[in-house]
Amino acid sequence: MKHDFMSHDLHLPELTFRGMLLGILITVIFTASNVYLGLKVGLTFSSSIPAAVISMAILRFFKDSNVLENNMVQTQASAAGTLSAVIFVLPGLLMLGYWQGFPFAQTLLLCACGGCLGVLFTIPLRRAMVVNSDLPYPEGRAAAEILKVGSQSHDPSATTKSSSGMKEIVGGGIFAGIISLCTNGFHFLAGEMSFWFAVGRGTTQLPFGFSTALLGAGYLIGIASGIAILIGMIIAWAGFVPYLTNSLPMGDAKSLSAFAMSVWKSKVRFIGAGCIGIAAIWTLLTLTKPILEGMKISLQSMKMSNEERATHRMDTDMKPTTVGLIFVAIIIGLIVCFYSFVSAVDISPVLMWTLVVCGIVISLCIGFFVAAACGYMAGLIGTSASPISGIGILGIIISSLVVFAIASANNLFATEAGTKFATAMALFMTSVVVCIAAISNDNLQDLKTGQLVGATPWKQQVALLIGSIAGAIAIAPVLNLLYQAYGFTGALPRPDMDPSAALSAPQATLMTTIAQGIFSSNLDWNYILIGVGVGIICIIVNLILKSTTATLSLPPLAIGMGIYLPPSLEMPIVMGSVMSYFVGKYLVQRAKERSGELADADVEQCNRRGVLFASGMIVGESLIGVLIAIVIVLSVTSGGSEDPLSLVGKDFANTAEWLGLAVFIGVIAYFIRLVVSTKFNKEEALEMKRVSEEK
Repeated sequence: MKHDFMSHDLHLPELTFRGMLLGILITVIFTASNVYLGLKVGLTFSSSIPAAVISMAILRFFKDSNVLENNMVQTQASAAGTLSAVIFVLPGLLMLGYWQGFPFAQTLLLCACGGCLGVLFTIPLRRAMVVNSDLPYPEGRAAAEILKVGSQSHDPSATTKSSSGMKEIVGGGIFAGIISLCTNGFHFLAGEMSFWFAVGRGTTQLPFGFSTALLGAGYLIGIASGIAILIGMIIAWAGFVPYLTNSLPMGDAKSLSAFAMSVWKSKVRFIGAGCIGIAAIWTLLTLTKPILEGMKISLQSMKMSNEERATHRMDTDMKPTTVGLIFVAIIIGLIVCFYSFVSAVDISPVLMWTLVVCGIVISLCIGFFVAAACGYMAGLIGTSASPISGIGILGIIISSLVVFAIASANNLFATEAGTKFATAMALFMTSVVVCIAAISNDNLQDLKTGQLVGATPWKQQVALLIGSIAGAIAIAPVLNLLYQAYGFTGALPRPDMDPSAALSAPQATLMTTIAQGIFSSNLDWNYILIGVGVGIICIIVNLILKSTTATLSLPPLAIGMGIYLPPSLEMPIVMGSVMSYFVGKYLVQRAKERSGELADADVEQCNRRGVLFASGMIVGESLIGVLIAIVIVLSVTSGGSEDPLSLVGKDFANTAEWLGLAVFIGVIAYFIRLVVSTKFNKEEALEMKRVSEEK
């Protein structure tokens, strides 16, 4: 039976118990994957499309499943790709030495309250930014197309398409998982290799990284961001590192390469931090006018009568009374959360409650602003490209200044413990803001998908709340697991651990450094100011490119990340983006020859296969990373080795590097062949063309 999914009187299973259970399962899996990937390289992936494909593949076994139920599952599961952004700040409490692990109750409350606030803050933005807006919402539209084409569970041809999509994700996951196991578990393959060479009295490197997950991430982010990251690498490793290694004393470094790495960590990364900071501020400034307009319309929409709110099934948000009750519950949760954090320190009751109230007020005030900002940016450029880390930088600066003012007035800086507590408080406040920013960044994208497939908004909002809570439950155990297995840069759980194997947690390191710099005079601001200058130049260059060309751009934030991130992690991202660009060029040319007027649909079919396989690679490597972490923790806690899966010794390292390079080249060749060998499905292409013409 064919349904009109846009009908007001539609009565189909939408927010179902089985769908919620499936959504929770996918949420937990993708949250674990995202936490690992974010701590390793500072990137998280959008889980909406993979979740949609997995949901379609499973729910098609139920006769009464439909596109609306599948949409609810992906809506709920998408919280995994966003709430995990709290790792951009929270590990800083361990790097600071304030926490020795992640307390489950505090971490759960912080993430759940922040995530649910992100959902509530985007409810009044829905009409302004989704219904009455021409924002493109690229990822929301892509997810809607996949759901509409692949979720017709009673249509045999649709089942084939759904299965095919599942096949690519599972294939990519198994492919990357096996390679990751051989690399990070068995150590048959190296994860990176570098060629060092002298530059005068100094040195620099040509790095290579062999991560299949990052290759997939590069394939998804596109050429502009990839080239911007490459330029950042060149600025760092062909500019500042050679210059500084020539001009600074070598000190106690045992080798030139070790000296260069220490210079990059202690000097050049702060240049990257300055570039990221000014680029984030510029991004927000360029969006100030539309953000304010969106907030104005949103506030007006909140004053609508109940009759105006309930005109159509597809235009019904959660009831104001329900929103109010949830908001009160969140405020109570935040009070408990902040009180438990602050009461652990010996301070006066007045100061304690002052900090609790200020923490909540700052979270709410900054949170609503970033909800509007991130919602607009998600609609404009997509969820994955939105500068959440930039929002975090602004959040830590504002939070630190507020706490600094309160701490100064109450003489908290008289002791080292007081200074550490003030810094930790700023990080804790910022964690709530980042949770709000991350969820609001994703929610409007999901609501756009729902609008295109005929979903009921209030049911989606309930699904998003469930997803936020499920993701929050998963984050603390996964964080503790990874911390015990690998440690973080500057925070190792055991003194005999190898610091080079620690997860870099780049954003958390940056947030902690900025907070410490505001509370003390130990931070060398000169390098941050140089980074600000580099960022300004990048902004100007980007403006010139946009004004003089139709397609060229160099996102300043990506350049800053190129300076800041470890180069062996950036190289596969760059290679993935370049591969995506040239494969895309070839596909366009070939499609004109073999598909004629259906060339666009031909290219889309090939690209979709590549996107799904790349998403599978990200999930596969990330999940194997989590599983290896479990094995390491079990080994260490039972008195065993910290590298229990290794099958080779250190003397195999050189061979492993060349094997890793050979396998990585093979992965690229296989990926390209997989995409370009996609067979053209004319029936599907005609259907896509028909739908496009109807629009």
